Amino acid sequence: MSTGLGVYRVDALAAGLPAAAWQRMSAGRGAKGYRYYDWSLVALPRATDSHSGYHWLLIRRNRSTDELAFYRCWSPQPAPLRMLVTVAGRRWKIEESFQAAKNGLGLDQHQHRRWTSWHRWTTLAILAHAFLAAATAGHRHRYDPAGLIPLTVNELRHLFNVLIIEPARRRSDPLLWSIRRRRHQARAMKSHYARQALMSRDHDPRLEYSRLCSGYGAAPAAFSSDQLAV
Repeated sequence: MSTGLGVYRVDALAAGLPAAAWQRMSAGRGAKGYRYYDWSLVALPRATDSHSGYHWLLIRRNRSTDELAFYRCWSPQPAPLRMLVTVAGRRWKIEESFQAAKNGLGLDQHQHRRWTSWHRWTTLAILAHAFLAAATAGHRHRYDPAGLIPLTVNELRHLFNVLIIEPARRRSDPLLWSIRRRRHQARAMKSHYARQALMSRDHDPRLEYSRLCSGYGAAPAAFSSDQLAV
């Protein structure tokens, strides 16, 4: 890291800071209390780029393990340490949103290889998360029952699934999905074995394909010599 006194490693720079340079501040509310850390701010020289303004190195130190984390900060106007710590604490909220979208809404469960398919899947997952986030935000502002935490995205998703989606689902739907999956897998297996038989030079393609079809109870289709040629 380039500083006004030269180039230093950020961990060495943090180790050389005096005790008075650290301040205990909370990065925000957590499930188990306020997230308190020791913070320090080091001013950096103006970068040689198009971004005029103020540059800092924000250092976070865990009060129990002394683990360090570093943030490169920029602001067009002077910013106090409290403001930079608040912005850095937003990281947890962003990670929680991604975690909720992955675990509950399948954001990372796509199996697409093309950008268009991936984009459609991701858009629908983010739209569902935005709906849940907006609904829980409105609930917090309207009603705050005593003895309960505010309604969360995960809890609303669970209620939506139990009260709306599951009752509307027929009992035969899981069986139909099972039949569809097994039929698809059987067709895929038959196709793979047939392709392997056609490309094998050590076996008769007609014999391999006939054996495959007989295993599924279906009569082998008629193929010409040209179709079965390797």
